Amino acid sequence: MGQLLRIELFKIFKRPRTYIAFGAIAAIVILIQVALKFDGKSYVDLLLSSLSGSFEFSDEFKGKLLNGYLICFIILNTLLIQMPLLVALIAGDSIAGEANMGTLRLSLARPISRTRYMTVKFLASVIYTLGLLIWMAALALFGSMLIFGTNDLVVLRSEGIEQMKNGDVLWRYVAAFGYAAVALTTVSALAFLLSVFAENSIGPIIATMSIVIVFTILSEMNIPIYDTTVKPYLFTSHMVAWKGFFYVKANAEGTTINGSIENLPAILRSLSILLAYIALFFGSAVWIFRKKDILT
Repeated sequence: MGQLLRIELFKIFKRPRTYIAFGAIAAIVILIQVALKFDGKSYVDLLLSSLSGSFEFSDEFKGKLLNGYLICFIILNTLLIQMPLLVALIAGDSIAGEANMGTLRLSLARPISRTRYMTVKFLASVIYTLGLLIWMAALALFGSMLIFGTNDLVVLRSEGIEQMKNGDVLWRYVAAFGYAAVALTTVSALAFLLSVFAENSIGPIIATMSIVIVFTILSEMNIPIYDTTVKPYLFTSHMVAWKGFFYVKANAEGTTINGSIENLPAILRSLSILLAYIALFFGSAVWIFRKKDILT
């Protein structure tokens, strides 16, 4: 299987369009970093304006607020919304692209089972997804730390602010990126499933993004009837749970507790739901492909 996986990865990374996603991520990250480097004070003032009536912030506090950890948090909130499209570009092309080029039958002419063939294809798309996240982490986290330095991380919430000590932040980003990998793999698995039904990659890519957009809108709607009937079962409702790693517990005096997570069970529940979706999408793709007629 290792040799087959290397072949699939070679197919993915030899295509020039594969690097469009890496270029897009780099462009967005750099644009945000440049903008905040030159006009970060205005952004911080805007960020704190909604709390100015309840809290008084010194210039020293504002100066410490704009550091590499906050920049990365801003970038994550911006980019993880766009990443599903970049992931679908490859996963949606996995099977449909082979069918469009007429190489699907040739690939299956080798002594390999369809289940193994699909497993290799899916693993290649997952590795591509992980590659995108590692690239984003290198630019957004370590690049921002290099440019802006590090300090305490302050996260704004509707009910106030939460401040995490400098030494209590990095592991949270490791956990957040790990969770994001599972969330994006869910989208990859969906695009991979839809790719089985198509003869060209455009259909699965558009269908995947349409589903993600519709589900995201439903997830964000504050309509009571959806809160208990629809939202808990949408994978998009659980894709943003990475933010939970930055919500911390506080003691009786209101001081945040290092190493704490406010609602870890909710994060683990969302993670298990995403893993179940991955298993469902991938399992369905394998089952359908095993019955697929590739001769017509």
